[in-house]
Amino acid sequence: MAGMEKKQLRLRRLIFAGTGVAAILALAAFALADGLLGSRASRAFGSHASSWLARVHAGETLEARFTIVAVEGLPKELAGRSALLRWSAPDRVYLETAIGDEQVRAGRDGDSLWVHLPDKPFTVIGAPEIPRFSADPDSVEPVEMPDIVPPLTAMEARLLPFLVEAGRTSREDSAMVWKIEPNRFGRGRAGLPDIRLEALTEGDELRELRVALPDGKSLELSFERIGFLASSEVPQWSLPEEALEGAERVALSHLTRFVASALGGIGAKTPSLPPYSGKRELVATSGKGRLELQDGVRILHLAGSPEEMGRQQGELLRKEVRSVVDRVLYGVGVGSSFGKGRWFFGEIEEAQSRVEPFAPEEHLREMDALAAAAGLHRQEVRLANFFPELFHCSGFALHGSATVDGRVYHGRILDYMRGVGLEDNAVVAVYRPDYGNAWVNLSYAGFIGSVTAMNEKQLAIGEMGGRGEGNWDGKAMAQLVREVMERCSTIDEAVELMREGPRTCEYYYVISDAKSDRAVGIKATPEIFETVWSGEDHPELPDPVVDAVLLSAGDRYAELVRRVKEGHGSFDAESAIELMTRPVCMNSNIQSALFAPDSLDFWIANSDSENVASHTRYTKLNLAELLGSELSDPSSAVVESQLAP
Repeated sequence: MAGMEKKQLRLRRLIFAGTGVAAILALAAFALADGLLGSRASRAFGSHASSWLARVHAGETLEARFTIVAVEGLPKELAGRSALLRWSAPDRVYLETAIGDEQVRAGRDGDSLWVHLPDKPFTVIGAPEIPRFSADPDSVEPVEMPDIVPPLTAMEARLLPFLVEAGRTSREDSAMVWKIEPNRFGRGRAGLPDIRLEALTEGDELRELRVALPDGKSLELSFERIGFLASSEVPQWSLPEEALEGAERVALSHLTRFVASALGGIGAKTPSLPPYSGKRELVATSGKGRLELQDGVRILHLAGSPEEMGRQQGELLRKEVRSVVDRVLYGVGVGSSFGKGRWFFGEIEEAQSRVEPFAPEEHLREMDALAAAAGLHRQEVRLANFFPELFHCSGFALHGSATVDGRVYHGRILDYMRGVGLEDNAVVAVYRPDYGNAWVNLSYAGFIGSVTAMNEKQLAIGEMGGRGEGNWDGKAMAQLVREVMERCSTIDEAVELMREGPRTCEYYYVISDAKSDRAVGIKATPEIFETVWSGEDHPELPDPVVDAVLLSAGDRYAELVRRVKEGHGSFDAESAIELMTRPVCMNSNIQSALFAPDSLDFWIANSDSENVASHTRYTKLNLAELLGSELSDPSSAVVESQLAP
């Protein structure tokens, strides 16, 4: 396929080179017919573009020193960032910039790709012969990096006067203001994207450029310099000598996938859920499993053996699973390397080697079946599931005298990684394993562990992350939560299972049990296991409230306590949901949930690009109904929904 595309590209260029005059005359005839003969400014723009493209295709080095002045519809963090960029087609690039206070240098020289942080110091070199995963020496992945060349040749650029409309006006300070956009012919017949350029030039120097895209995104740049280096100037393409010592050689595909994930996430939007309609539809089936869409919420039904449930998820959510793996491992994971100054895959594989011996064997089998069905390496799914979950969250359980009807209301606020793409892959997973309890997991495609869940025995659980990263000799937190759901029927059984350990890192949990009308907060490290039952005092949780377990931190905890005291005795589902709004939740609030374990009702909300989860639409579901429903007639199904203020 790649060879065919290259042949087609060569053929297209040959046609342009051999019949350039005829093509220009033909396009001019069409343009004249439409009254769109290129203006003088359009011809000047085409001449400049053709000249620059000729030099780029000749391999000259283009250098730009610029600052991103403003952005719209793109990450706000880009604004104010300055950079030095050098480019020599087809395969040489050098970038120097700063992320926060951290200087970053990166380059490509042919098939070599490297990143250097001089202040750490930290350097990685992507090498195609390095295995992707240390646990699998055969996981070498060939990488063919594409040529970086302009989309037009110099000859093709000569057609631009007939495809764009350019205008220029002089200012009193002798600067020239240009406005360039596709004309009717360029948009209609040539299919050019509706990109609008506004440029400020002084003499032959470009000083400012604004690029407006058709989807509302825009980028404004100011240039200290942009032009070609003289032939006597020899640019640096390879890694500086001082960076070679201590440089870590890593799989080239890990760096190329990081670049692809980072670029793919720029300006990405997660739409808001549609207005409530009660619509429920069957999307697909796989063995005993099925995927439903209920009023915009994915409901994934999994049943059977570990292998069957893994295969069902991999087949029904193949695209979403692959997206999560890309975002978690190659986006957030590799990206974290440059902040920490430690290579992410080295860290997580070391953690995996210590955690995996404690993982339930059936969970590993499920992960491997999921990976095979989704077309991923098994290490990708295993590592994504062992990804260190450093959440900064809140949770509560209200019952007895705290609620208007004496029911248990268990809230869970997940504050973590909003905006990296997990929201697009949220899923309500209903498990009916051949072993253990049926349960519901409020999670994301590809994750088989849990941080927010409820089982058919009227137990609900939520987790909050703490400190102690690196203490990995024990059961992974998300696997431990799942074990509670599958194996425990009472709150006492859940507490004892978690007490048994061995445990990793520092985590906090809230567990509620509607059968006994009790709730407990847990602080757990590898060495410490402390419980705080409803209304009990604790040095880290001052000002307790009767018939309530409240877990959060700092000002968020104080606000949660204030709200619960103010509404004590009157809480129902709607007012319990209100407890989770700002400022109790953080700006990173990606998911919020409320459980009513006695009836097995639950409410779920996920963030979008405009709102944190607690301020979006909550959808009400019921675990008992989900377990008993086969959706033979989708049109008769009803899903309740409500809006949180």
